[in-house]
Amino acid sequence: MEKSTSKKENIMTKRTLRYMAVLTVSFLLFFHLAPVAVAQDHYESMGDKGGYMAADLVILRPMGIIATAVGSLVYVISLPFSIPGGNQDEAYQKLVADPANYTFQRPLGEM
Repeated sequence: MEKSTSKKENIMTKRTLRYMAVLTVSFLLFFHLAPVAVAQDHYESMGDKGGYMAADLVILRPMGIIATAVGSLVYVISLPFSIPGGNQDEAYQKLVADPANYTFQRPLGEM
């Protein structure tokens, strides 16, 4: 009787850990993209190019660096799931390359 209870607890623990991992990755993805979108919407309403450049330099570039770092971390965490699925290149593009390109390759002031 104790063995079957232990087995059920083990299954429940594995299931709980799986749900927690999915929830954590979901939150990380949402929260690393949301601030950039909010800041971009706010500063698109500015009409002055100098204002765009200042906002880009002070707000969007640092947020892009953070998004790149968090995306890199999420990418590494997602590798055990994306490699068997064959979509590690797509995961890299969306989680690492796109935020890095947005941060380091576009001209200052262009949103």
